[in-house]
Amino acid sequence: MRFILALALIAFSTPALAAPNNYILEKPHTQIVFSIGHMGLSHSYGKFTDFDGKIQFDPTQPEKGTVNVTIKTASLDLNDATWNEHTAADKLLDAANFPEMTFESTSIKVTGEKTADITGNLTLHGVTKPVVLATIYNQSIKHPMAPKMMAGFSATTTIKRSDFGISYGIPMIDDEVKIIIEVEAECTDCVVENE
Repeated sequence: MRFILALALIAFSTPALAAPNNYILEKPHTQIVFSIGHMGLSHSYGKFTDFDGKIQFDPTQPEKGTVNVTIKTASLDLNDATWNEHTAADKLLDAANFPEMTFESTSIKVTGEKTADITGNLTLHGVTKPVVLATIYNQSIKHPMAPKMMAGFSATTTIKRSDFGISYGIPMIDDEVKIIIEVEAECTDCVVENE
């Protein structure tokens, strides 16, 4: 009985670890870019312009965080209207039938002082596969122009589009697609004092 009481006292007297803060992607300063080889001649770069994302993050315990992102597939921009139309069409992204792709993290493994591997499920073209984002935590700062806290991240991964049922044009258009992500995220529940 005394042992149980002692455990109860310890449980109530030990401060709980703070929950991670909540962040949203700041769209003007967040880029979701992809690169794909074209006929062995060059690598074409494109980006998605319509997306939303939520991050839970605490720099003292990053492994407790989560990442959830939704991207509108029709928002791709290859800097050419014809390329955009062809890539969004039914033989590739098929944006009409699959208007969104999503990423939901399942685990975060810290790999260094400011690096981590974020594993999650990528759903694209109706197929869900695990991918790993090699991620760098750049820093957190108080925004110099507004009373809010910001956090910055950089991440990369490479996928095979054939894994998601998108095989049209291989090998003229590469199977492997490199994804480069630059994030500025705004904290929605951080306490920030006005100076």
